[in-house]
Amino acid sequence: MKRIKMLIAGAAVAIAGLLAFTAPVMAATCPTGTQWAGTEIGPDSQVKSIAQCNMPKEDTVAQTDDLWKTIQTIIDWVLAILGLIAVVMIIIGGVTYMTSQGDPTKTKRGRDTILYGIIGLVIALLAYAIVNFVLDGIFSKK
Repeated sequence: MKRIKMLIAGAAVAIAGLLAFTAPVMAATCPTGTQWAGTEIGPDSQVKSIAQCNMPKEDTVAQTDDLWKTIQTIIDWVLAILGLIAVVMIIIGGVTYMTSQGDPTKTKRGRDTILYGIIGLVIALLAYAIVNFVLDGIFSKK
């Protein structure tokens, strides 16, 4: 329990440290040659960030509810979460392995957690590839 508290406290300190070094936001306009050239960037504008300067304007985008895109988006999110869980398990296994202090049971548990995390990551990647391959075959436009 003490280790979990220390881990959470360390993560909180790391996040707080990263937030302390965020850059201030400055007023700007979209550069020439972009879709929204000359439009002011800001929270009250249609363009919220510099990344949106080349996004197509709403009136030029065809509004479609494509089943394939919806299914693909859901699958992408689920597999991204599974991949994230697998990476977290690999990290937890590494911490367990490093803090085992030579105890054979803790060392084995850490190694097994790393191994199962890697297997989970490989399965998530293969599932992503297989599902996209199958759905491309089903929804391909010929």
